[in-house]
This record gives sequence, structure tokens and C-alpha cells, in this order.
Amino acid sequence: MTVGFIGTGSMGGTLVESFIQSGRLLPSDILISNRTRAKAEHLADKNPGLGIATSNRELVSQTSCFFLCVKPKEFRAVLDEIKEEVHEDQIVVSITSPVMIRDLEEWLPCKIAKIIPSITQAVQAGNSLFIPGSRLTANDREQLWDLFSAISRPLVIEEHHTRIASDLASCSPAFIANLLEKLADAAVEETQIPIESARSLVTQMAHGLGRLLTEGGFTLESLQQRVAVPGGITREGLDLLDEDVGPVFNRLIRLTHAKYEDDVVKVQQSLDH
Repeated sequence: MTVGFIGTGSMGGTLVESFIQSGRLLPSDILISNRTRAKAEHLADKNPGLGIATSNRELVSQTSCFFLCVKPKEFRAVLDEIKEEVHEDQIVVSITSPVMIRDLEEWLPCKIAKIIPSITQAVQAGNSLFIPGSRLTANDREQLWDLFSAISRPLVIEEHHTRIASDLASCSPAFIANLLEKLADAAVEETQIPIESARSLVTQMAHGLGRLLTEGGFTLESLQQRVAVPGGITREGLDLLDEDVGPVFNRLIRLTHAKYEDDVVKVQQSLDH
């Protein structure tokens, strides 16, 4: 099976390289296209054997399954370009959350899925969010599940939970990295510990924390209970975080949802026939 990727930017390129590094796909199994051809050529140079299509239409004509890894504002132009080449036996996977499956099924006669990846797939970890369309067969779902199981732990979600699931799986690596950066920077400011030491400490801590939660038998709650003895320093710190940081995440979720809803409206307006 030849798998195509329309768009080899940040996430499209990450998926291509992750599938290759996992051994699930060979470079020769993959055909790519990109609006800026130099980006596609750079990816192909790093992965000898990777095919580059001369156009999106050519890619569609030569693949049985292809990914749409383009920005929301680019979807109309791409769909206009490829819709005459798409046939009903193909599987098309969108990784763009504001683009609704119902709209893609209206535009294209093929089988549709929406699968939202995360930067964590670069190291074959984390969840990918699996939203099957109405035309996918059981075999199609199994095929896509097997593909993403090589680089992630797929999780089936309802489409109306796309935004909050993406916040937790796809956006939170950046959110948590920002919090760790601020923790390290505050340590430097308050104590003059070398910044390299502070950032190494929080980075290695995060690595160990992930293992404790995934391999060590801890839950989020039990880990806090284990570290924070009553009357201790950690307990006082957690009380401060509960008071000051907790409300920030409610505001954060409201912000991401407002932006998402705006993006959905803009995409639907652009796809209006």
C-alpha cells in the first residue's frame, strides 16, 4: 500500500518520519507533496526512497490512502484541486481538527477519517485521536488503527470532543513545557542556580514523571499523595498551586474552545459551495 501525505510541514513531516522510524512504513511506501517543493525535497533527502509527487492530483491518483496535513485556510484550494481524482475506495485522513467529517464526506466520495496526532508521536508515544467517518468499514478502521499503533496509542473519540481532547493530547506538550520553563527560570531568578542545571533538573524530572505515570503504577492523585507528606514543603507548594494555577487552566480551555469555534465557522464558510 502506498500512503500519501499532502502537506509536509511541522506535523505532516513528523508523521512521515515517525512512521519510517517505527519501521511501520518504508520510505518507498510513501508519496508526498507540498506547496513549497523545497520542503518536500528536504524531507526526501533525509529519507532516501521517499517519493515526491509533482502535484496533489498526481499523489491522489497513485495512493490508496492519503493524509491531508494542511492548514484550515488551505483546505478549499486543496479539495478543489483533488476532488475529481478521488474515488470511493480510497481512504482520506484529515489531521486538521476544525475541518468536520461531514463536510469532507460532502466534498469527497471516498472513506473519511479524522486522526489528530501529537508532537509526542515523534518518539512513538502519546495518544493519537481517532474519529472514524461513516463510510469506513471495519477493515478500514483496523488498517488505520494498526498504522497509528506503531507510533502512538490511538484513542477513539467523538468529534464534538475534538477540541478538548486535542488540548490534552496535542497542545499540552507545549503548555507543560512552558510551565517547566517558567519553573526553571524562577529557580534561576530566586536562587541564581545556573540555568543549564535548572533546565536539566526539570527536564529529567519530566522524563521520570512520565515513566512513573505510565510504567510505575502511579496515578496523578497517588503520586501527589506519595510525595506530599502532611505539613511538608511539597504539601504547601501544592496548596499554592491549587489556589493560583488551577483557575488558569479553566481560562485556557475556554480560550482554546473559543478559537476553535471561530476556526470551525471560517472553515465551513470557505467550504460552502
